[in-house]
Order: sequence, then structure tokens, then C-alpha cells
Amino acid sequence: MKWTNQIASQLNWSGDISNKEVKQQVAFQVAEKVKDGDVIGIGSGSTSFLALQAIVERVKEEGLDVKGIPTSKEAEINCSVLGLPTTTLIDSRPDWGFDGADEVDDEQRLIKGRGGAMLREKLVMASADKTYILVDQSKIVTRLGEKFAVPVEVDSRAIHLVESTLETYTSVERIEMRMADKKDGPVITEGGHVILDVTFHDIAPGAETSLKGIPGVVETGIFAGYPIEVLKV
Repeated sequence: MKWTNQIASQLNWSGDISNKEVKQQVAFQVAEKVKDGDVIGIGSGSTSFLALQAIVERVKEEGLDVKGIPTSKEAEINCSVLGLPTTTLIDSRPDWGFDGADEVDDEQRLIKGRGGAMLREKLVMASADKTYILVDQSKIVTRLGEKFAVPVEVDSRAIHLVESTLETYTSVERIEMRMADKKDGPVITEGGHVILDVTFHDIAPGAETSLKGIPGVVETGIFAGYPIEVLKV
């Protein structure tokens, strides 16, 4: 039996979706890739939400057997509300997936992490044969870090250690703890950690490995070397 209360009915995309008609076209492209029996990594963001809607519509119309592996709590809720059955990486491997990004450079490196689900996103992306990255032109950059800081997920006990270590990096311009808007204190990731937003003058090819070598760093928002294909809105 499904929940029918007011909150359940409101569990949908909040607010307006910018460039919705254009994003819808990419969403339909993603939905066309679905095959019967697919296990799909389900990403976050407005374009991913539209893609999920289009996928669910196909699944219901054609009676397809499709399951999703959500990459975040947001994606979990969206799958539940829209009616797509889900599974986990423990039980299944994704055939392919789709997700958004904050930045994409010429080498197909990404910055992600505004939702605080970086570890889960990387696990699903690394497990899939291919992940389609859904972005508009504003997310395409010539230099990674051009518009966004790099989210660095940190064990709260290590914030001072990590900050003092990052201050020795000549490429680091600014370090800020991400604070919450609608709760007191810092943003807490899905893993129960805090986020340091680190602005770099330059993000070298080995930056992700270097950052993760700092004791207390759990994950970073640099996604490099994953099997992706960028679909531009």
C-alpha cells in the first residue's frame, strides 16, 4: 500500500526547472537507451530527475523489467515516488547510469558533490560500464575549478588537520566549511561527515589522489578516469 498523505504527494522536484524543454530532450535521449532487464545507476539533479521520469514512463508503457541503483538519498526518494524498483551494489551491478555534474573539462574530468553523496556516486559510476553525464553548456569549462570549488568530504575529527595540510598546497586559494541553510551548523554528508569547499588556482591531474592521501579525507568531488559520455543540453 502506498502512502497517500500530503508530504508523500509533495515528494517531487521542488521549484522550477530552468531550460526545462531543452533538458527534457536530453531526458528522452537517456530513456531511449533503456533495455529490458537493465540495472541503471540513477543520478541527482533536475535533468536526472526528468530522465528518471522519462524512463519510468517507458517502463510502465512497455512493461519493461528495469531496476535502479540510486546514487544519493535524493535519487532514492525520486525512485520511490515515481515507482522505479531499486536494488543495491551488493545485489546487482549497474549496466549503465546517468548523473549530472557541476563542471566538465576537456579531459572529461568532473567536479560534483553539492548533494554530499560523492562516495556513493563514485561507487556506482565505477561499477557501471558507462555513465552518461547530463550537463548544459554552462557546465563545460576549459579549466577544472574555473567556476566551482572542490568539495572535500572530511571526518569532523580531522577538520583542523586537513585544513592545515591543505594550507601547504601552493595551488589552494581558499578553504571554507560548507554551512547549512536550513539547519544550524555545517552541512552533513550522506556518510555523516562535513564538507570543506576548496578553491584551487589549478587542479593538477593527480589532485584527487593527493587529496585522498590526507588522513581524515573521506572523498573528494573530483571525478577523473571514469567511463563517462557527456550529453550536453
